[in-house]
Amino acid sequence: MAPSSSPLRSTSEGDEKYANVKWEELGFALTPTDYMYVAKCRRGESFSQGKILPYGDISISPCSPILNYGQGLFEGLKAYRTEDDRIMIFRPDQNALRMQAGAERLCMTSPSLELFVDAVKQTVLANKKWVPPPGKGSLYIRPLLIGSGDTLGVAPAPENTFLIYASPVGDYHKVSSGLNLKVDHKHHRAHSGGTGGVKSCTNYSPVVKSLFEAKSSGFSDVLFLDAATGRNIEELSACNIFIVKGNIVSTPPTSGTILPGVTRKSISELARDIGYQVQERDVSVDELLEAEEVFCTGTAVVVTAVETVTFHDKKVKYRTGEAALSRKLRSMLTNIQMGIVEDKKGWMVEIDRCQGW
Repeated sequence: MAPSSSPLRSTSEGDEKYANVKWEELGFALTPTDYMYVAKCRRGESFSQGKILPYGDISISPCSPILNYGQGLFEGLKAYRTEDDRIMIFRPDQNALRMQAGAERLCMTSPSLELFVDAVKQTVLANKKWVPPPGKGSLYIRPLLIGSGDTLGVAPAPENTFLIYASPVGDYHKVSSGLNLKVDHKHHRAHSGGTGGVKSCTNYSPVVKSLFEAKSSGFSDVLFLDAATGRNIEELSACNIFIVKGNIVSTPPTSGTILPGVTRKSISELARDIGYQVQERDVSVDELLEAEEVFCTGTAVVVTAVETVTFHDKKVKYRTGEAALSRKLRSMLTNIQMGIVEDKKGWMVEIDRCQGW
C-alpha cells in the first residue's frame, strides 16, 4: 500500500489532534471511527497485506459460514495515549497467537503474527485522533476473522475475511465499589471438547439470556459453573475471575472450557511479582463463597473488584476499596499501559511504523 494513496496520510498529517468526542462521558459503547482494515484470503492460501478502508458496512453472501454456522472468531485489545503523546498497544502478539489457536480449532486460515500486529498498528494510526487523551479512556480494537464466501453445507469456509475496526471507550462497568454477581446454576457457558477455550463468536450469544435476566434483577454480571459437575466456577459472560484468600490468588485453569485471557495472564504475573502465590486450579463455588476478595479481569473490564456474589439465596460480600489487592493490581497494570511507569515486561508496542505506511 503506497503512502501516497493511503488514507492514513489524511489522519496523521494536517488534521486536528482529537476527534470531536466528549471524553469524560465515554462508556463501553460504539463510537464509530473513520477507518477499518480489511483483508481476504481463499481457502488453502495465506493472508497478504490488506487495506485501510473507510469504516462502514460490508457485503457478505447470505450463505457464508459466519452467518449460517457461526464460523468466526474475534479479539479485543486496546491502544493508549501516554502523557508524552506516544500511542501504545498492549500485548498484540498475545491476541494474534490466540486468534491462530482459535482458527485451528474452527478450520480457518488466520493471519500471521506479524500481519496481525501490523494490521492493528495500521488501524490505530488511521484512527489516531480517536485515541482518547491520557487518562480519559482507550481505543478499543476489535479484530474479526470470519468465514465468508459461498457454501451451503457444513464445511470450512471457502474464503476468510480478516477485519479490524476500533472505538474509543471508557469503563466497561460503571460501578462505585464493585460488581454484584449472580451465579447461574441452570445454564452453562461451555463444555469439555467445545469452543470455550477459544474466542469463537458462538460462545457469546448463548450467555445473553442469562446476562439480560441478571441485569434485569439488579446484578452486574453472571458467573457460570462448569458443565461437568456444576460445582466449579469458570468465568463471567466476558471475563475471567480470581479469588483471594490470605497470600493465595486462585483462578480456574484454561483447560479447554475457559478463555486464556491476556489480562488474566498479565495479572497473574504481576501478582507473583509482589509476593502472592498464584494457583491455576479448579475453584469450587464453596471456595468462592469463603474467599476474602474476588475480582475479574479482561480487556474491557481491566481489573474490576467484585463486591458481592449471590448463589441461590446466599449473598456474600467481599473486600473492596483501597485495601483490596484488585485495586493495587489494576494500578500496576494501567500504569504500565499508560506509560506512567517503565514497561520492564516488554508488553507495550509503540505505534511508530507499520508495513502498510
